[in-house]
Amino acid sequence: MDLANFQWTREPESCKIEHNRIEIVTKPHTDLWQKTYYHFQNDNAPVLQMETEEKYFSFVVKTEFEESHHRFDQCGIVMYLDSENWLKGSIEYENETFQHLGSVVTNQGYSDWATTVIDASVKSMWYRFSRRDDDYRIECSTDGKAFQQMRICHMHNGKGKIRFGVYACSPEDSSFKAVFSNMQMMECQWAPHDGQQPD
Repeated sequence: MDLANFQWTREPESCKIEHNRIEIVTKPHTDLWQKTYYHFQNDNAPVLQMETEEKYFSFVVKTEFEESHHRFDQCGIVMYLDSENWLKGSIEYENETFQHLGSVVTNQGYSDWATTVIDASVKSMWYRFSRRDDDYRIECSTDGKAFQQMRICHMHNGKGKIRFGVYACSPEDSSFKAVFSNMQMMECQWAPHDGQQPD
């Protein structure tokens, strides 16, 4: 992918961009979250994205986060439309024993959080983000070959032109280096539904 097509929504503490490789060093107290349960709004995570009007595609990226060490340190894929409409998929560090592999979907100013617990020794993960018009799928993989579905969702403002890419943040008093590589834009790997017919 041509990283010249990517633009910052917000810049990180520091970064290094080379051919198909991005390093982001997070600032403390940066996050993406809207209202639900915690009743706060955080909208200051660094986000690097490109624009597209393509309705059917998949985007793959490998993330590495060897230095993540503090609660909620995270990095992954993102589709950030505006402060109240976005989605993300990532691993959030919890402690020396476990982490949360999960995703957040924010529609019209309210976030949800779907997670599963994984071992704290995991320090790399691939993600595949797929679009079918205004419906989206997030998948993950440990080897970049066999992907498992994390979530299917609908984005109310997800038609037409969108922006998508990568992000990293440290919601508490922390900082770490996140590395993104092996980025690919490809034909949509999310096949059309061929089961029960719509009503």
